[in-house]
Amino acid sequence: MDVFKKRAGDYDAWYEKRPDLYQSELRAVSKIGCIGGVEIGVGTGRFAAPLGLRAGVDPVREMLRLAPRELDLVEGVGELLPIRAGAYPCALIVVTLCFVKSPEAVLREAARIAPRVVACIVPRESPWGRLYLQLGARGHPFYSKAKFYTVAEVVKMAQGLAPARVVATLFNPPPGGGIEEPVEATVEEAEGAGFACIEFKRRGI
Repeated sequence: MDVFKKRAGDYDAWYEKRPDLYQSELRAVSKIGCIGGVEIGVGTGRFAAPLGLRAGVDPVREMLRLAPRELDLVEGVGELLPIRAGAYPCALIVVTLCFVKSPEAVLREAARIAPRVVACIVPRESPWGRLYLQLGARGHPFYSKAKFYTVAEVVKMAQGLAPARVVATLFNPPPGGGIEEPVEATVEEAEGAGFACIEFKRRGI
C-alpha cells in the first residue's frame, strides 16, 4: 500500500477536516463496543485510542508512527496476524476490508485471535459509497485503491462467524447533516447508511 506510506499525513488529516463524519463513525463503533480489543488496520489510531482498545496492527510503518503511543502497536498484515489465538476479547476492523487483498482471510484471522469481531464498512450501494466510487474513478489517491462491499457481502465472507447485530449511521446523504446518532439496523436497512458496523461472534459461542 504505497499510497498509505507516502500519504499517511493526508490520510490522518481526513478526520480533522470532516469532524461530523468522524464523530458519527466513532459513536457507531462505540455503540457496539470493543474495549480492551485490537484493531486490525489501526492506521493512525483514530478509532482504537479513543474507544479504549489495547492494541493495533497495521502493515504501514508510516501510519503507526502517527498513532498514540499508549497503544500496543504491531507491524503486520491482517491476512497473517502476528498474534496468538484468543489473545483479545474483540477484534475491530474499520474501513480496512476494502483495502486488503483477501478480506475473507482478514476476517478468518480476526476470528482466530478474538471471539468477537466488529467489521465496519462504507456500504457500496449507499449514497456515500457511490460518492467514494465516483471519486475513485476520478483518481482519488485513496478511494481509487478501494474495493467497496455491501453489508450482505461482508456477512457472506465471514465464514465461521455468526452475525449478531448491525449498527449504522450516516443515513443523511452527502454532504451530511451534522453528527448522527447510530442506530441498530437490519442488513437491508444498513445498506443505505454511509457507515455500518457488523458484530460477529464465533459460531458455537
